[in-house]
Parts: sequence; structure tokens; C-alpha cells
Amino acid sequence: MPKNKSHSGAGKRFRVTGSGKILREKAGKRHNLEKKSSKVTRRLTGTVELAKSDVKRAKKMLGI
Repeated sequence: MPKNKSHSGAGKRFRVTGSGKILREKAGKRHNLEKKSSKVTRRLTGTVELAKSDVKRAKKMLGI
């Protein structure tokens, strides 16, 4: 049985914690920052846990 290749884009976008949770970056902090208030840009920093409905698909793409 051949090995499955992991999705290279998913490998760059998601990070797996030690307990097995999948983390992602928040969207919308790459461009047009002059228009956004500093309150919004602060809210967009950091990582959050992936939504429960997307975990199965992300794990498949990561090869977990």
C-alpha cells in the first residue's frame, strides 16, 4: 500500500499541538492595514483552534 502525500499548503497553514489540537492563524491581517483600526488588527493577532467541523479534513490533509 503506498503512502499518502500530505498537502503541502496545509502543512504551512496549520500547526498541531502536543495534545493533538490543530491551530490556525486568523485571516485578514496581510494587507489594507491602513483602513483597519488598531483594535481590529490587535484582534487578528495570534492563533486560534480550528473549528470542530474542519478538523477531520485538516487531519487528512496533514496525514495525521
